[in-house]
Amino acid sequence: MEKDITLKAPVELGFVPTHAKFVGGLVPEADGRLPRTKSGEFVVVAAVREVMERSRVKVDMVQISVFPGTRADEYPAQVAELRALGLNVHLVIMVGGVDPMDPADEDATIAQLLPTLAAAKELGITHLASTSIEQWMQPGAIPKNGADFDAAVAQTVKVHRRAYREAGLEDSSVQCWDIEFLRPGEFQTFTDLGRLWSWVKMANDELGKPFFRCLVDAAHCGDSVLDIPANEKLIAEIAAAGGLGMMHASAKTTRGCLSTDDGWVAALLGAAARTGGLSQVAVEMFHHEDDGLAALRALDPGHGVDTLDGRDYTQVVADGLAKVTRILNNYVSRGWMPKA
Repeated sequence: MEKDITLKAPVELGFVPTHAKFVGGLVPEADGRLPRTKSGEFVVVAAVREVMERSRVKVDMVQISVFPGTRADEYPAQVAELRALGLNVHLVIMVGGVDPMDPADEDATIAQLLPTLAAAKELGITHLASTSIEQWMQPGAIPKNGADFDAAVAQTVKVHRRAYREAGLEDSSVQCWDIEFLRPGEFQTFTDLGRLWSWVKMANDELGKPFFRCLVDAAHCGDSVLDIPANEKLIAEIAAAGGLGMMHASAKTTRGCLSTDDGWVAALLGAAARTGGLSQVAVEMFHHEDDGLAALRALDPGHGVDTLDGRDYTQVVADGLAKVTRILNNYVSRGWMPKA
């Protein structure tokens, strides 16, 4: 389909189909099969195709979540169907019920990482991402600081280096692994970009190359303790060291329409554009009634705000892609980025 907006920046543009819901879309059913529509199509594939059809700009890639417990034949089939749409597919490794910072959970964490890493190699995946440095919304967790923080960094770096080695990523299609921090409440320790950068620096120093990168999510940056100038400064430092990964264009707190992001998306994309290291941008929105995110709504009622303004989520994501494209195109016009 002909698109009336052309992306001028040398950036891979896509989205994370979280708007299709975790429960009923991304998370496998009890039998390990991924959710399907009444016609038998993967829910996620249908959601992605609908966004692509409505989008005013060409979509290059999609980033999908991969959960433990999924049948081994499900993701190859889903990835094949997404690739048939002309998309580059990136994977987000989901880990649950284990604490990567606890040495007692090291083997259990590795056991969850390795199957997805093996699948990534089989599928020829080039880019991975995960939040696998801390347990999501761990009951009773408290922030680790000082020596405890240093120990948490060291342990989680050890886990990921072990996973890298045991999965054989050195001689594989996988080019990089982006690590994402989360907002306070979802995580307690790795809750801002500076703390994540401490982790990525150590991981890459020990590996001897910039394989691990910082996934910079504008929503989590906006909900962290660091203001926009502090994040902009960190982005420049991270990019200079080769550690800048994918940028998520996502609205703080609501995780809905980008009209609620209070300027964070444009500011952080601008900071990344000026470094020369911005290569991938994904729009990400969550469904405000997703059963899988009830805990987030309990944490902050702002997460449950309906930002649709008369649209459906397909249109909100398509509008987000158009807005981000306009932002990037104007960075090209202003000389912040080269033309593609």
